[in-house]
Amino acid sequence: MEKDKIAVIGLGYVGLPLARLFATKFNVVGFDINESRINELSKGIDSTLEVEDEVLKSVLKTSQHDENGLICSSNLDDIKDCNYYIVTVPTPIDKNNRPNLTPLYKSSKTVAKVLKKGDVVIYESTVYPGATEDECVPILKKVSGLKFNQDFFVGYSPERINPGDKLHTVDKILKVTSGSTPEIAKKVDALYASIITAGTHLAPTIKVAEAAKVIENSQRDINIAFVNELLKIFDLMCIDIYDVLKAAGTKWNFLDFKPGLVGGHCIGVDPYYLAQKAQEVGYHPEIILAGRRVNDSMPKYFASEIIKVMIQNDFRVKNTKILILGITFKENCPDVRNTKAVEVIKELESYGSKVTVYDPWANPKEVLNLYNLVTQKNLPINNIFDVIILMVKHKEFMNHNFNSMLNSGGFIYDLKGFFKNKEV
Repeated sequence: MEKDKIAVIGLGYVGLPLARLFATKFNVVGFDINESRINELSKGIDSTLEVEDEVLKSVLKTSQHDENGLICSSNLDDIKDCNYYIVTVPTPIDKNNRPNLTPLYKSSKTVAKVLKKGDVVIYESTVYPGATEDECVPILKKVSGLKFNQDFFVGYSPERINPGDKLHTVDKILKVTSGSTPEIAKKVDALYASIITAGTHLAPTIKVAEAAKVIENSQRDINIAFVNELLKIFDLMCIDIYDVLKAAGTKWNFLDFKPGLVGGHCIGVDPYYLAQKAQEVGYHPEIILAGRRVNDSMPKYFASEIIKVMIQNDFRVKNTKILILGITFKENCPDVRNTKAVEVIKELESYGSKVTVYDPWANPKEVLNLYNLVTQKNLPINNIFDVIILMVKHKEFMNHNFNSMLNSGGFIYDLKGFFKNKEV
């Protein structure tokens, strides 16, 4: 019996770790349309830092005759002999917070061009319930000319990658699986079970698996919105939110969420997918959208609070020199997708403040391309600032004395409670 050959479509934060893991036991082709990305990966370099270079190099094929291993390619011919196609492209939202399935449509068309009888297409991208069968399958049918659940099949296994997390890696996170028929569901489950040491959970339908994924991040979004609202309330009462959370956290079942900016490719996006589908079927999701409104309001809230403190400290807001510590959407990770730190910066700049951004993790070229902002990877230690704002709690910030970089009367504004119990 011929061994399975797997194509992973999209080699970003989700696709590459998955392709690397599958390559330890299977013949894998990692496919991406980004030529520069393919070039760096083929050299054993991962700029997302999700896979260590040595680990990546260990699975790269050195010969076409290698039974297992990974080849990275942008050539469609290299995936035409695969029998499993795993799609891991992003599913963002547009400027009106509506789901943008364009990457999913394009990748489905790509796969459909090489689809053969017996092949299985597995989607990992976060979508609303029904998207796989209602949106992707028709494209696969139309372009390939094959019959669904006769000639080809689909599965859905939502990604649970946590960018920058070296503890909860892909193999250590339990995987939800599903398939378009009972037989295919078992095959999809067995495929993932062969590499996921944490185990798998076979959902009864694709829609259940899709729904499970989209509520995971919606739940986190709502919980963070609650503590963000508490922050606003307790600020008005001159009560430290972190002291409150520490005290409340002594109860065994208290949920430990912290206030802050909610961005990134998941928590700040996925609730809109569920909300959109809910509205399509005739229900207005009040709690989900209320949570989004609270969290989307936080960049302006933080900016206004910072401006307020400036005024209270007799600073002229215009031309005030501000140092921003961190611009990525989360700590110890280079991912700048949908980072809300940018909104705080833009708001401060709208008042005429002079902002310098220091982030040892972010790629300056990527930030410039996405947001038209200049960032520095090295701390401008010879500069003096009026205000320093801790935006992201990168580990590099913990042991530095930022007081020495402040003007007389200057202050540090800590969005994350990072410097609490530390002299700043």
